[in-house]
Parts: sequence; C-alpha cells; structure tokens
Amino acid sequence: MKRLAWLLVLAACGTGDGNPASRGYDVLLAGGWIVDGSGNPRRRGDVAIAGDRIAGVGFLPGAQARETLDVSGLVVAPGFIDMMGQSEINVLIDNRVLSKITQGVTTELTGEGGSVAPLTDKLALDDSDAMKKWHYREDWRDLDGYIAQLAQHRSAVNIATFVGATQVRLAVVGKENRQPTAPELAHMVALVDTLMEQGALGVWTALEYAPASYSTTDEIIALAKAARRHGGIYASHMRNEGIQIDQALNELFRIAREADIPAEISHLKVSGRDSWGQMRRVLARIDSARAAGLDVTADQYPYVRAATALDASIPTWAESGGMDSLLARLRDPRTRARLRQEMLRPRGGAESFFYEAGGGGGVLITGTFQDSLRYLQGKTIAEIADARHADPVETVFDIVLAERGHRTDAVYAVMSEPDVQAAMQTWWVAVNTDFGGVAPDGPLGTQSAHPRAYGTFARILGHYVRELKLFPLEFAVRKMTSLAALRVGLRDRGLLAPGMAADITVFDPNSVADRATFERPHQSSVGFAYVFVNGQKVLDHGTLTAARPGRGLRGPGYVPPERRRR
Repeated sequence: MKRLAWLLVLAACGTGDGNPASRGYDVLLAGGWIVDGSGNPRRRGDVAIAGDRIAGVGFLPGAQARETLDVSGLVVAPGFIDMMGQSEINVLIDNRVLSKITQGVTTELTGEGGSVAPLTDKLALDDSDAMKKWHYREDWRDLDGYIAQLAQHRSAVNIATFVGATQVRLAVVGKENRQPTAPELAHMVALVDTLMEQGALGVWTALEYAPASYSTTDEIIALAKAARRHGGIYASHMRNEGIQIDQALNELFRIAREADIPAEISHLKVSGRDSWGQMRRVLARIDSARAAGLDVTADQYPYVRAATALDASIPTWAESGGMDSLLARLRDPRTRARLRQEMLRPRGGAESFFYEAGGGGGVLITGTFQDSLRYLQGKTIAEIADARHADPVETVFDIVLAERGHRTDAVYAVMSEPDVQAAMQTWWVAVNTDFGGVAPDGPLGTQSAHPRAYGTFARILGHYVRELKLFPLEFAVRKMTSLAALRVGLRDRGLLAPGMAADITVFDPNSVADRATFERPHQSSVGFAYVFVNGQKVLDHGTLTAARPGRGLRGPGYVPPERRRR
C-alpha cells in the first residue's frame, strides 16, 4: 500500500509532458528508453534536470537546456541503490568511490553491524593503525559529525547509514561475551533513539560475528523497538545462513513481530554444500511470513562466493574479549587444537566458513593488512598450506597471528548458482554489493577485492537479463532502485519523476557487462554512458568527472537539531 500511495502522489505531480519550451533546463537527456524504476514497461522519451532535481520526464518537444545529451538507444534509469555497501570509511580515503560509480550506483546504504556511530574515544583508538595506514581521521562521535565530515571530504556517491547493533554493543558493553545490565541496555536503546533522530535508517545486526553473536533476541528486540519509534527498519545478517537457517529465520520473524518493525534479510543466501538446494524452500518460508502479516524482504549479490574476514572462519567464542584474546587463544596449543576440530567438524549446527567452503581450497585470500603478507593475496589457503608443507587450518591460524590483530580479507566458495538465481528471480529481493568502493589506482587498490565491488549491478543487467533472460530489464531496474528506496524511506529517490532527486544512470542494454573476476577483481564494468548524482554528471562514458556531489542522506526519522529533545 505504501508503494501504491507513493506512486499515486507522483502521478498527481504530472510527468512534465506539457509544453516545457518556455523553461530552461540544466541538462536534457533526449530520446532514450525511459525505465523509470517502477517496473513499468520502458518508453521512449526525454528526461530533464534542473538543479539537483528531475524537472521533466516524457515527451518534451522544444525543451531548451544548458547541455543536451543524445541518449538514443540507451536506457535512462534512476541511479542504482546499493542496499549493503561498505564505503563509509573508504569514501574518506578515496572519495571517487570509482567501483560503485562505474556500475551505476549513486546511493549506498551502510552500517552492517559496525557503523560510523556511535563512536567513542576507545573505539577510535582501536582504529588508530588503520587511520595511520590509510590517512583518515575519525574526528566525529555521532552521525551528525560523520555527515559533516563527509561533506568536507566530498563524495561521488550518496551515503546513508543504519545504526550498527554491534557498534552500540561495543560502545556500551565492550567485547566480552556477556549480556548487558539493565542500565547498559537502557543506554544502548538511548543511543539508537539519538542516532535515529540524527537520520539513521534503522538498526542493523551482524549476528554471525562476535561480539554481536553474544546478543540475545530480547536485546535485539529492545533496539529494534527504538528504531521503529522513528520509522526505521530492522536489517540483519542473520545468526546462521547454513544448516540452521530455519532457526535464524525464526529469530528474525520474532523480532519483526514483537518489535512491529519491517525486517530486511541482508545478502540472502543458503551457505555451505550441506544446504545447497534449499533456497526455494527458504523463499517459501519468507513468503508465508509475509502472508501472515510480517513485512519481510531481502537483498543479495549475484555471486556464488561470499567475502568476509579470515578470522570469521574461527568459532566466535574464541573472540570473547576482542582480537587480543583471540590471538592469545591461538597461541595456546590446547585451545588451538579444540578450534581446529570445531572448524573441521562443526558441532550442533554451528556455522564454519572453512567447512562450508569445502576446506582450504575454497578459501581465497583477497587482502592483507600487513604489507609483508601481500604475497598471499590471490592464493587459496590450500595453496599456501601446500607451499608451507602445513595443515590448512593451522595455516589459517598462522596468518591471523601474523596479521597481529588486523583484518585479513577472504573469499569463501559457499553458494550454488541455482540458489542464487532463485533468490534473484524474487520480486522482493533487492541488490547489494556488500563491498566498499575502491579503485585500481587508489590507495585501496593495493588490496585485492571481491569482483562484486565492481561488477554486481552490471552482472545482473548483462549476464542475467541480457544473456540468460532470467527476467525483464524493467524487473531488474526496479530491484535496483525503487524497491530499495521504498524499503528504507528514501522517498525522493528510486524513481524517474518530476521533483525526485536527479540521481540518474544511463547505460547501453546491449553492451553493459561486468569485467571483474576473482583472479582480476580490479576491473570496472562497461556499458555505462552517464551517471548523474544530485543533478551533476559524475561519469561520462566510463570516465569519472571532477564532480563530487554526493551527500549524507537522512532517514525518515530525522529531526533537525533545533527541534530535538534536550
């Protein structure tokens, strides 16, 4: 109903099909195929931009503009919305966010578990090595401060963020495996309230990772209720995506029900060979929950390999107390032997990325923090272990120790293509990259990457739409635009209509394609003619312009500072 009401309001505003000849526009995109993001069939027409807004859509005879671009034969669509990016810090390091712009992304949502706020002096200190390495500063402590910092650095894309439940827990409880006291939980709830008023989109959990994995369902419900008070949603990297996915779904359904909040399943997947083939059953369970009145949707990336930290393959109980505690446990032979057994033969349905990837051959190192370990990038754990004449699990432990508490990035072969396609064909599943913006020639280009960083949206349009004909182009564009915008309350984005923000992507449906591979991930997608962010051209036939018009976007619960409770 919300979607229908929104579209009716836009229809009432008109399409700009009258006589615009007397108006002067800044940009006119003339003669393209308009795919407006609603899912409706494409139509030939023009799109006019005035300032940072769309001023006209349709047949605009005689329109005058400062710049007229002939886009005949090209698709003109709303700018793509990445439902789950990781660029909140990347954009402070390299504000081009090139891998996102070159695949048509104009807005990124972030805040999975960890988020830019709340930030304490202690948490900032934990990031001091990263700040020195990548030359940025965490000078803010709340969302207002981060958005001000973002405005100073300038960005090619818009950034909107959730409150990360992990971040709230770290700020109040710390890294220990324990439950918050009643005063601590009240403090956590108050932080969510504050950040929602500052414009956060909702609360986001990453329950598969420590210390979020130590949270009870009741704790999460309390935070979700706070987000709901301000019109936010609940997003979750669920507690289990493998053989215990049903229990994880049950928890998500309970949170949605008891907090009376819309719920989003982040990077929906069925993980591990023992679970392959279960996606259609999982989708049916979610559809049943929706039919019963729960507002549950999901998002995904179009690849069969997942990416996360190498230490995420180690059972989460070993991280209680933080990374220093984990390193100490890895140095203890008895604890190390126990961890090895649990990684090879997970107990009680617990997930093990190492096991689900089929062992060391399914785990690829993509990024190391220590420059001295960069030679490991692009190699599997099995290859590294063979070269060292060592056991693969012991090799994982040795690399984590050698990184001295810093993140090692890895890719895990845990999904099947039929499951990925089943989710992709579902109308309520949006699109994410689950990766930060990078560039081959930027400071972050020294790290390897998952190809989804550069290729996600182009891969869907080229491989799945054009080559496999899995679904129509209009269906795909809707998943990338209005579905995402509506989900998180970005009411002025996601559709081509007068009055909407002028975030626009123009691409060739016959040539759009991803080029990034696991072997060579730093390759930009092709087929994108223009990308506009807030009315300014940021991409011109594959070349980034000097414009950095991206903004920090606020959620539906935003309250201007002068109106906030004191």
